[in-house]
Amino acid sequence: MAQQVRRHERARCQAAQGPGGREHATEEVAGRAGVPERPDQGCAAKTMVSAPARRALVREWIAGGASERCALAAKRAQRLLTQRPKDKQKLYALHAPEVECMSKGKARQPYECGVKVGIAVSARKGLIVGARSFPGNPYDGDTLAEHLEQARGLLQDVDVIPQVAIVDLGYRGRDVEGVQILHRGKAKTLTRRQWRWIKRRQAVEPVIGHLKQDCRLNRCHLKGAQGDALHVLGCAAGDNLRWLLRWIAFLRAWLQVVRARSSTRSSIMWPANMAFGV
Repeated sequence: MAQQVRRHERARCQAAQGPGGREHATEEVAGRAGVPERPDQGCAAKTMVSAPARRALVREWIAGGASERCALAAKRAQRLLTQRPKDKQKLYALHAPEVECMSKGKARQPYECGVKVGIAVSARKGLIVGARSFPGNPYDGDTLAEHLEQARGLLQDVDVIPQVAIVDLGYRGRDVEGVQILHRGKAKTLTRRQWRWIKRRQAVEPVIGHLKQDCRLNRCHLKGAQGDALHVLGCAAGDNLRWLLRWIAFLRAWLQVVRARSSTRSSIMWPANMAFGV
């Protein structure tokens, strides 16, 4: 944006000075600076004098006197300079205005800038059955219904309907029709079996860690809110593929062990069969 301002200002100055006016303007600026007439000091003085003109040009751009890209950059720069610490909907990144500052509640990292993402994992096997982004930093409990709706849509082809959702205390006080919500806030009404299910909720934490580190969920290279949503789905699909490949490798190793045992038994029993045949 600064380069665009300098280029536009240079063109306006050259058009206003006309032929023969460039040398006169340089001499006047260098004289006001109180230094000998040298090119480098003249340029520095000219830059200092033209700062108000640049601010006026930025205001002109914001009012609609420039291209769409330059006007958008000028508006974001003005918003960044005029915002206060107590303001809401603050701008944290010029290239990504949808970024929010979220409180994590951890001593090591109390705050994190980005977009909120929800992950749903199967309680037994750790397969990701739901992943979506929630722009605007909404309350966790307000995202539960949308999260379960996505999980139902993804599981409808395998005839599986989620009936129990194990959540943390951030979803306390929210109910979804047709789904039983379990969390530690209902300690007095939980059975032993339900307590065992609640202890399985911690299994989602390593899945989130692998998504951030192995599947590159910690940094999104796609633009806008739509890019964030696509990035989350791609990372979740990649983690499920890694999960499937692990099970395939386990099954292959198990088959090799079974074949090795069967071949060992046949080789041990073969001489006995030969002797019995004789």
